[in-house]
Amino acid sequence: MFDYLLYTSLIIFLLGSIYKASNWFTKNIGFVDPAFTITQRLKAAGGGIRRVIFSTKILVVLKAIVIDVLLQGRVFKEGIVRWLAHMLIFYGFMLLLLMHAMDSVITEAWFDDYYATVNPFFFLRDFCGAMVLTGVALAVFRRYLSKTPRLRTGVRDHYAIIILAVIMLSGIGLIGLKISSHSEFMLMVQDYAGLDDEEEIQALEAVWVKDYGLVSPNVQGPFDEDLLAAGQEVNEGSCLECHASAQWAFTGYILAKIIKPVAVRLDQVNGITILWYIHIIACFAGLAYLPFSKMFHIICTPISLIANRVMDPRHSAPANILTRQVMELDACTHCGSCSLNCSAGMIYEAVGNRFILPSEKMAYLKKMVCGKKLDNEQLHAIAEGVYLCTNCDRCTVHCPSGIRLKELWFSVREALLQKGPPLTPVLTPFSFARGAVVKEYLRTDEYILPIEKAAEKVAGPSAEFIKSEAVIPLNVKPDEPRQFKPGGNTFSHCFSCQSCSAVCPVVGNYEDPEQVLGLLPHQIMCSLGLDLSDMASGAKMVWDCLTCYQCQENCPQQVEVCDLLYKLKNVAVQKAGIG
Repeated sequence: MFDYLLYTSLIIFLLGSIYKASNWFTKNIGFVDPAFTITQRLKAAGGGIRRVIFSTKILVVLKAIVIDVLLQGRVFKEGIVRWLAHMLIFYGFMLLLLMHAMDSVITEAWFDDYYATVNPFFFLRDFCGAMVLTGVALAVFRRYLSKTPRLRTGVRDHYAIIILAVIMLSGIGLIGLKISSHSEFMLMVQDYAGLDDEEEIQALEAVWVKDYGLVSPNVQGPFDEDLLAAGQEVNEGSCLECHASAQWAFTGYILAKIIKPVAVRLDQVNGITILWYIHIIACFAGLAYLPFSKMFHIICTPISLIANRVMDPRHSAPANILTRQVMELDACTHCGSCSLNCSAGMIYEAVGNRFILPSEKMAYLKKMVCGKKLDNEQLHAIAEGVYLCTNCDRCTVHCPSGIRLKELWFSVREALLQKGPPLTPVLTPFSFARGAVVKEYLRTDEYILPIEKAAEKVAGPSAEFIKSEAVIPLNVKPDEPRQFKPGGNTFSHCFSCQSCSAVCPVVGNYEDPEQVLGLLPHQIMCSLGLDLSDMASGAKMVWDCLTCYQCQENCPQQVEVCDLLYKLKNVAVQKAGIG
């Protein structure tokens, strides 16, 4: 039964891992060159690995292994508590896997005098289990109790915590039951001590009841000193060589003390066997499902950290960049660091669209790569979340897995643009991002098509103040003079983070503010930056502004948003010849 479960789990794990790894070379993400075949991508990956191994970049790989993988330096930068949780879980679990689960293959081969119940192995097994449990407790605190801003917990996060907790708790429970079990004690006496004399067995049992946490239905303290002395002599001659004091397994020993009142009953109903099956099934289920869960990042995150240390988007083969981007989806741990530091995160707080958060966009990308279909409402929310990105790259800087998130957003946004999504990116910072990288990633015809569509939409009936033949000057240089002069040009500092729109009480008053107001504050600032002062002054937002100065006070660029809106009113009045 045990061997069948083990081999089945291993086969599922291996097949699942091969399947997931094959996706890296067969799946596409975002806007890519469709000419890459699987063979080309495999050859490109092999060539890239070979060039790294036989060059000075191998030193960079070693540095990444030590600092990023073994010491988890990027996690440490995000917080000591998170780093401690990761280190406790990672090293505790890996030591248990190597030292305990694979003891017949590794530990016994390395140590001739190995017994699971002697020190240091007896203590270390318990200590590693306590490490993992402590790390899980810290993860639970962060996920469910600390109310970390913008951290969303999904089904995969629940599973990862639950499966680890079940494996560790059932393992500690097994140790506790074995310490207190009388039947286990008698099996030990029969198999290892080789005792036939009833008086010697009774004396040994008294010592184990007194000092080892055994709960016996036959003997109970207080014990006669002579009986204990005889038991100690038998214990030293028959047990100490292969069994350390139960107190060294401190978590199991504490549990044995807790369950002491019901230990005999648990022994009678074969509690050890029941808990053993729970522990084994949890271990094998976790192993079999690992390639399909977020726990697969144990394998993918080190690869991502190393790959992003040695790869340069400007010089690496495009096929390898594509493969790396698909692999990075599996490296994502859904930790929320990117969302916590996202410049557009305040917009999420205002409108509640979860796809504004980078970590939630990653969850969408995984579904997209797997070919899952999304309804129109979800597509609209995703498009909005993708376009609201300010291209600040803070998500990439703070990602503990080293994922180049900004590159992912560019690929996905470009794919949505080419398909003609239900949302236009006009007056968003994405226009600048596309123009900055057009020579590296896009052909001229690919670049201009979405701009033409956007111009047509802006010039349509929804913007009556713009003539149909209007051309939007998307290439205005920052140092060129603007026509809109009153009060200075602080609007040129705006990078469309949307802080002003997020805090504006007028915007917050409407379910669909763009429909009512025409342009929102950040869009008006961007319009002025594009030298579209007529367009800006034609927005109803200018006339509905309450001059509460919330926008101006919250602007990280110190743009005089409220003052500019007020001056736009005056400009419009002057042009109309009123007053």
